[in-house]
Amino acid sequence: MRVAVIHGQNLRLLGRREPEVYGTDTLLDVDTLLADLGAELGIELETFQSNHEGEILDFVDEASGRVDGFLINPGALTHTSIGLRDALLGVDRPFVEVHLSNTQARERFRRRSFLSGVATGVVYGFGVESYLLGLRGLAAHIGG
Repeated sequence: MRVAVIHGQNLRLLGRREPEVYGTDTLLDVDTLLADLGAELGIELETFQSNHEGEILDFVDEASGRVDGFLINPGALTHTSIGLRDALLGVDRPFVEVHLSNTQARERFRRRSFLSGVATGVVYGFGVESYLLGLRGLAAHIGG
């Protein structure tokens, strides 16, 4: 099984950006924990991060031919990108949306997701554990 992990806008700032909201783990910490869990579950992971919507859309298209599903923290694109929603639907691969913070307990504009309604699953509010729970859920779904 192969899964692409997509980290959206500003996630390379993890560990520095608003640690009271997003925690002190860095993006490298997240990727390391995911790699460890992936190895345990027999999943090959491919990780990608970009602050640019077009690059993320291109990655979804390019990776779709070599992965069984996507684990995505779209960052701010969650609330703004119909293009990302359409790209994920267009490649016909299951995806799980994850967020470090509880987006429903934050500013009003963060409570709306263009992806949640078409995602296989959504995990939010558990910090880095959201990624790990999301990967486990996606693996169970794909492995069926």
